[in-house]
Amino acid sequence: MKILLVEDNQSTCVLIEQALAARYIVEIAEDGHSALAMAEQGEYDLLLLDVDIPRLDGISVCQQLRTRGDQTPILLLTAKDGTSDRVLGLDAGADDYMVKPFHLPELLARVRALLRRPSLTTPAVVTWENLRLDCQTSEICYGEQLLRLTPKEHGILTLLLLNPQQIFSRSAMIDRLWEFGEPPTESAISSHIKAIRQKLKAAGVTHDLIETIYGFGYRLRSLDAAHTASPPSPNATNPPDVSGAAPSTAFSTDSDSQKTAASVMAALWERFKDSFTTQVDLLERAIVATQAGTLTADLRQEALQTVHKLVGALGIYGFPQGSVLAKQIETVLRSSTTLTAVEIQQLARWIEALRQELTQRNQSTVSPTPPTNQWPRVLVVDDDSDLTARLQVEAEGRSLHIKTVPHPTAAQLLLDQTAPDVILLDLTFPAHNEDGLSWLKRLKQQHPTIPVLVFTGRDSLNDRLAAARLGASQFLHKPATTAQIFQAIARVLPKPSVGTAKVLIVDDDHGVLAHLSTVLTEQGLAAVTLSEPQRFWEVFTATSPNLVLLDLEMPQVSGLELCRVVRQDAHWGDVPILVVTAHTDATLIQQAFTAGADDFITKPVLIAELMTRVLNRLERTQFRQPLKPAQ
Repeated sequence: MKILLVEDNQSTCVLIEQALAARYIVEIAEDGHSALAMAEQGEYDLLLLDVDIPRLDGISVCQQLRTRGDQTPILLLTAKDGTSDRVLGLDAGADDYMVKPFHLPELLARVRALLRRPSLTTPAVVTWENLRLDCQTSEICYGEQLLRLTPKEHGILTLLLLNPQQIFSRSAMIDRLWEFGEPPTESAISSHIKAIRQKLKAAGVTHDLIETIYGFGYRLRSLDAAHTASPPSPNATNPPDVSGAAPSTAFSTDSDSQKTAASVMAALWERFKDSFTTQVDLLERAIVATQAGTLTADLRQEALQTVHKLVGALGIYGFPQGSVLAKQIETVLRSSTTLTAVEIQQLARWIEALRQELTQRNQSTVSPTPPTNQWPRVLVVDDDSDLTARLQVEAEGRSLHIKTVPHPTAAQLLLDQTAPDVILLDLTFPAHNEDGLSWLKRLKQQHPTIPVLVFTGRDSLNDRLAAARLGASQFLHKPATTAQIFQAIARVLPKPSVGTAKVLIVDDDHGVLAHLSTVLTEQGLAAVTLSEPQRFWEVFTATSPNLVLLDLEMPQVSGLELCRVVRQDAHWGDVPILVVTAHTDATLIQQAFTAGADDFITKPVLIAELMTRVLNRLERTQFRQPLKPAQ
């Protein structure tokens, strides 16, 4: 399968290319005009299209392709994360949209989901010699005889019939036909192919219609070759099949592959670390020129383009804090053409902090992603650099993973990417336009279950009442020792779980299933996916989940009906159910709670909110497994 990657940032481009190259043919364009020309001349299964590219932006490329009638799936990549930006991209004809920085496993899952979608130009009937596929009824016949195929055998033969000239490796078939959470071994594909051949022979086929291209994969045998080929021996076994592509090791999840991923990321970092430093140098030159009053329009534009690229690239390379800093710099630079002295000083501090973060990485071992699920995560929102430095030093000895930010705006950007276990919040930020109490109010509306420990030099009754009314878990007065701070954190930390909780995700959208499965798996949960709601009870009783994540609106069987089914059962009725819906209509939500839902999440699903609600519900039930009915 062939993917066109359109990305002008070389470090990001190489990283994505290496992640995809193990399974797909990847071709690269660096600007919009080249992308249009390549898309017109070549046949691609998917376009990965950055929005901010030279000569012609990604939105325009998408619009022009759709105007020409090109229906190739398009996944947009951009550092712009506003709702209007997403709407603009989807309205232009994109099939999906990812915001930089993104997590590579999620990108790969979305790629697989888009590649599994059926073609929009499928004819009503497809024939190959005497083999006939009726696309309306999904029946496959040889002559007049209907073939009795299993669902996966049917999927493989349909794939070959719809793409008769294309060779599919075993791994490509897995990507196309299996859901993200249930991939088989590649040897299973050989077994399916053998079963299809046997059923074709039983239907009267005298020659092998499925050709093995050794070292590559399978395709339908050309009609001329089929008539000249000798029939397979009834006792012959298939030759060793080496058609599977090399397994993807760069970003797998098993321990051996993680070591490989670390070495790959380390090599890429060594290759591109100087370019990151050069980009920070350019930002510094722009600030110096601004202070001197010599900033040109060209240098300002170049600085804006550079910092925009850093927002996405730094997060992908394992610098979430660097991505936050770059976003802050970009916001200030875009806000006004005339910067105040205070803004210039703030930009200079952020750029220096960005440089220090890159320097620290140069002095340490590179890992593919920061450790987020090994230790409890604490977000410290405080502009006291001496205090936060002491907390950082002691955190590792206490098995805590601490992130520090100087004000609520930076904290909000981090929360949009991941949810901490505890937040330590100061109330006073003299150089910032939002104080701690106003942000605490907004925070509790978005993430009501995250414990917040207020830590401040203010000690009036009004402040304590305000913090309590807004939902703070504790109020700690400055000054306090680090030991007192860590004791307070320990009191509000979620208790460690025993074992791994299992979550059953039910949604008829394969892309949503892949995304949610990836998110939950990265947080240490076991995810089971189901796209066919009519099989719910069979899968539910077989997997015995600790929690069900349920889409409300599905064909044939609705989420409301499945809620009632669970709640009516004496043995399984206490399993927590979270419903997911794109609608916020009060009547529908009330119906969900009446049917037995414990909580609801609106689409598009925010990762931080999802994990907060899932983990909170699991903690309340203490991961208890429901009792199975007596046999």
